[in-house]
Amino acid sequence: MNDRAIVNGLSVDVEDWFQVGAFETTIAREDWDGLELRVGDNLARILDLFDAAGVKATFFTLGWVAERNRAAMQAIVERGHELASHGYDHTRVFTFTREEFAADLAKARTILEDAGGQAVMGYRAPSFSIDARNPWAHEVLAEQGYAYSSSVAPVVHDHYGWRQAPRFAFDPVPGSDLVEIPVTTALFRGKRLAAGGGGFFRVLPYGFSRWAIRQVNAEGRPAVFYFHPWEVDPDQPRVPGAPMRSRLRHYTNLSKMAGKLSELLGDFAWGRMDQLAAREKPHSLKWAA
Repeated sequence: MNDRAIVNGLSVDVEDWFQVGAFETTIAREDWDGLELRVGDNLARILDLFDAAGVKATFFTLGWVAERNRAAMQAIVERGHELASHGYDHTRVFTFTREEFAADLAKARTILEDAGGQAVMGYRAPSFSIDARNPWAHEVLAEQGYAYSSSVAPVVHDHYGWRQAPRFAFDPVPGSDLVEIPVTTALFRGKRLAAGGGGFFRVLPYGFSRWAIRQVNAEGRPAVFYFHPWEVDPDQPRVPGAPMRSRLRHYTNLSKMAGKLSELLGDFAWGRMDQLAAREKPHSLKWAA
């Protein structure tokens, strides 16, 4: 199969270097405003990278970030990309009650739409935190009129994962228009491997990601790839108090990320997640937990 025969979903999870899950027990939320904000400059680099490759993407953005980077939100929209929600402040969905989740969604959406001047119809849970513990979260998304979610990682992982979930697009709420587009996994000897980007893309050889995306495309399905703005920023501050495992995950190969991304963008066809969701919805699996 031609590597550009299928348009894959390209996405950026927009959070700053100190808002990641790896540092959530090291850096307190109340200290965020006293830290150096770097996401705006990193977004500018990413937008230029996408322009050079001639691709469009979806930026799943924290409301907290949008409040402080309005110009960047406007640049995302003006350059033809989709602005979507990543919640307000990276709180994992399974820590919310149903009512708290609804309030978080509404708060973030209001901020994002005001900053970007574009309707927000897509959502990605922080750290893929919709799983077997909180399938009701999809019901809340459907109630609020979201067209799609990309919040499920159908793998086993120490920070996240819903192993029983389908690998490809499914309808999580019977009778609703909402479609869930899980992040990409590949199969090796019957085992699912996380292959949708993030730290896996940064740490593993590029050939692994190329193999995984080709495998998914050979099944006739689009891949879903994601990364974060801080991953193209090798000069970001270090957090010495973080656990060693977290530091290894966060800092490994930051200097190589931009080059690997350029190669990936050139090897496959990429597009916005809202457009991918519209294409996938008609043949999504009817499934509910």
